[in-house]
Amino acid sequence: MKNNKTELPIYGMKKTKKVMKRLRNAVGASNIILYYPLSVKEASGCDITDIDGNKYLDFLAGWTVAVAGYAHPKINKSITNEIKKRVGVAAATFPNETSVEFAEKLISITPGNFKKKVWFGHSGTDACAAAYKMFPLATNKPRIISFHGGMHGIDVGGLAMSAIPGTAKYPIPNLVTKVPYATCYRCPFSLEYPSCNIHCASDFIEDHVFKYSTPPEDVSFMIVEPVQSDSGDAVPPIGYLEKLKKTCDKFEILFVSDEVKIGLGRTGKMFGIEHEPTVIPDAIVLGKSLASGIPSGALITKSELIDSGFAGQTLSGNSISAASGLATLDIINDEKLIDNANKMGKYMKKKLEELMEKHEIIGDIRGRGLIIGIELVKNRKTKEPAKKETGKVVYRAWQLGLLTAFLGPNSNVIEITPALIITIEQIDKGIEILDRALSDVKKGLVSDSDIKDFVGF
Repeated sequence: MKNNKTELPIYGMKKTKKVMKRLRNAVGASNIILYYPLSVKEASGCDITDIDGNKYLDFLAGWTVAVAGYAHPKINKSITNEIKKRVGVAAATFPNETSVEFAEKLISITPGNFKKKVWFGHSGTDACAAAYKMFPLATNKPRIISFHGGMHGIDVGGLAMSAIPGTAKYPIPNLVTKVPYATCYRCPFSLEYPSCNIHCASDFIEDHVFKYSTPPEDVSFMIVEPVQSDSGDAVPPIGYLEKLKKTCDKFEILFVSDEVKIGLGRTGKMFGIEHEPTVIPDAIVLGKSLASGIPSGALITKSELIDSGFAGQTLSGNSISAASGLATLDIINDEKLIDNANKMGKYMKKKLEELMEKHEIIGDIRGRGLIIGIELVKNRKTKEPAKKETGKVVYRAWQLGLLTAFLGPNSNVIEITPALIITIEQIDKGIEILDRALSDVKKGLVSDSDIKDFVGF
């Protein structure tokens, strides 16, 4: 570091460094996703304090998990009350009313007037895997369609359906066909919207995929994220999802909306798929924020589909997760967090677009509600990814008291997903820090050695 550390808000790291060393010695690398050294002591709302007493504003919400902010008192109370009554009870064999009520609530708020049921698991990975296991059996069709840039979990089913660099290296035999997603900033067909007529949707799939590699009569379901997160927060143009659904309906293919990261209000609607209201999915997958940090995942779909096959788990639908999930849904409704996601998302994008005018390294700002991606490039014309610079900006922002992360196939997109309770004052503070971080990296105040151990996802 070329400047005096005492000029930075974050400077005391003695305890954290010791924990970082212990972490790397004791925990497998596949469980560690680090962008900077951090050991959390406590968290509340949009703030985190580390064990050295440093305080941070969090623009991640734990990868969207803390949808209502950390340690919300209503969620804490719901968990505590449930633990006192039923901790350790396996709901699959010893059912409880709390879990049944949670399932009924999810059925009532998800799109579609058809009869639905819920499959519970411990994460979005589990819920995606349930579709992977059950839908081919229910339809007697072996094939699946997913999308380049999609992330659907880290078990065998999730890895088979996902298509990002981190999952591509796993040699998993499968019957999944992966097709390009509508990543307009880096169009895989070198076309431009709207003159492209969204070629990457039905045109390409029907004219090429179905003709040459994947007969539609063999396809059980298509799984798609209404906003792709881990591939760099790609937001498809309006009309894309509608075209995909029409293709699915035409060939009697189930349409699955993966809302693990964007569901429950983050995009400014309860579910991301609702930005195209004519599109009614046959199934919705939820996780992450579903129970505000208590492990939970859910697949909500047509009753006849979810009763096929076997995908149960001993602790599926446990009452502690259900209680936290019910409290989370109540808070989203009572505190009007969806409205706040809309308002704060628009304000955040406006402030970021002002930064873009100031910093040439910012190539694109995209997002919907409070999931926003900032793509950094070395040259706006060539769009060459600024991978190393992105890591340095995230690291410098941490030094200045702001927690963010980077992702995408080129690791050059800074993701912004704060808790939906975020305020204008907090956004202004975070933008100010990002502004300085971008300037400081340009000045060379973060070295290659600073970030060599923090490669992220």
